[in-house]
Amino acid sequence: MKIEPNNIQKLVSNAVKYFWQTRRAQSKKQKTSGRLDQGARSAVTGGAQMDRFNELVTTLICKAGIGRSNIFHKKALELPGYFRPEKQWDLLVVKDDQLRHPVLKVFTKNLLKT
Repeated sequence: MKIEPNNIQKLVSNAVKYFWQTRRAQSKKQKTSGRLDQGARSAVTGGAQMDRFNELVTTLICKAGIGRSNIFHKKALELPGYFRPEKQWDLLVVKDDQLRHPVLKVFTKNLLKT
């Protein structure tokens, strides 16, 4: 896919749509299971609502010339973090296919007033 302004707008729009659909689905799933989190937390503890944004960033990184084998999304994401000995990142870009050489670590977080 060629990345141009109109394509970016469509990709971001799709990511936003997926975000809200996934939040609703995760909240509904938690309600039916009978295990509810406090407030709007039930909509985000499923962890998938930011996936399309991570996929968009991955696409842009690949278009910039980074090989897919150097990008990790949804697997092999544990590296030391600043506040804890091990942190699971949402997206990693590494040098020479080695996790011990991270070039970029991304932790996506949605911040909505609840």
